[in-house]
Amino acid sequence: MPTYPALDTTALSRRRLLQLLGLGAGTLTLAACVPEAGPAAPNAAGTAAAGTKTDFSFASWSLTEESAAPAIRELLGQYAGDNDVEVREVSYPYNEYISQLTLQVKGGQVAGAVHVDVAWLGSLAALGKLQDLGPLAQGVDYTEAGLSAATFDGVQYGLPWNIGAIGLIANTDLLERAGIAAAPTTVDEFESALKDLKKLGGGVVPYAASTKAAQLKDVLIWMETFGSPLLDSGKVTIGDDASVEAVTWYRSLYDQGLIAPDVDRFDARSLFAQGRAAIYDDAIVGRDAVVTESPDKKLADKLTAWSRPVLAAGDTPRALVWGGAIAVVDGEGAETAADFARWMTSDVDVARQYFEARGLPPATESALVLPDVADDAFGAQFAERITATATTNPFWVYPQYAQIETVIAEQVQAVLVGSAEPRAAMEKAGAAAQKLVD
Repeated sequence: MPTYPALDTTALSRRRLLQLLGLGAGTLTLAACVPEAGPAAPNAAGTAAAGTKTDFSFASWSLTEESAAPAIRELLGQYAGDNDVEVREVSYPYNEYISQLTLQVKGGQVAGAVHVDVAWLGSLAALGKLQDLGPLAQGVDYTEAGLSAATFDGVQYGLPWNIGAIGLIANTDLLERAGIAAAPTTVDEFESALKDLKKLGGGVVPYAASTKAAQLKDVLIWMETFGSPLLDSGKVTIGDDASVEAVTWYRSLYDQGLIAPDVDRFDARSLFAQGRAAIYDDAIVGRDAVVTESPDKKLADKLTAWSRPVLAAGDTPRALVWGGAIAVVDGEGAETAADFARWMTSDVDVARQYFEARGLPPATESALVLPDVADDAFGAQFAERITATATTNPFWVYPQYAQIETVIAEQVQAVLVGSAEPRAAMEKAGAAAQKLVD
């Protein structure tokens, strides 16, 4: 089990820290901006009465990850033992998870509790098989931001488990060796810092940015940084000057060797853990992964969170909301699965145990005030510098979200490998995304 360092960070009051870990009241607008009707009204969840619990399935991509699976299996074992049931595991790697889960749920081959990225709720809800967990959320002190993130089309399709953001994580040891004393605040300063890092040599990747199609959604946050809204009143804006400028800049990083080919989130974590990358994009969940994998036993002490650089001084740094929730698919064992979902996401002892194992921010007020959570210095730094300005992806409200992301990623990758020019590729991406939005 990793331990986390006491960083020398900007002093935060406990009240301010809790506000940040809860994402504040104004950052999440997913439920409010849904443009179209969802599926037919879902069945409301119920929980099995004592003595009537049954076996059920639990699906999670984290069960395929060495750094995450032991902590989750420990909790699954506790619930199964306490309730005399069997919990069947269903797992696929993250990059395949939503497509595989969609096929299995649609075909009636998976029911019960399912771990979901909040970005996927719209797609899964469109299948018409998720339960309304609103009744289970009543009386539980979930944060307002957490509940909002796990809501789609006004329905509580998930119970929030861990809610935060995706931003830039850096290795202070490599920064110091490159002579970088302070975090860059603008895109130009950021590129200059990457050039200084490249001078270190030794195969160090300055910025392990995503370049594989599977994770090229990260470039969307750079498009927003350059001023593209991505979506405006139902009109896809990719192909506008800002998005073209962002992708042109991204390719320039690629051409200069400041980012590397064939990198996704898991490659980036591995490079960072090995000390072969100085900066990469991740949620706070990445801390556990890189610290566990790294041969450098002091890596945890070297982590720092950076606000994403802005195009011009005074702009608001961009960050993407990230979070996990547990939903329930109608079918065999659904009542017990619903009971498990509430226990897993709201029990304070479970939250303490899971935080100690993985360092992920919980989603209930009572868990956020636990001393270990509130006093986590890196978590506070991450919340202050990244989570505080996080916003949702405007495409999340569409059931075709995954397809939208794919058609954009394919065109960005074409630009990176030199088979397409930025403007033509982004206009093509925007047109393809628009067809999916309409």
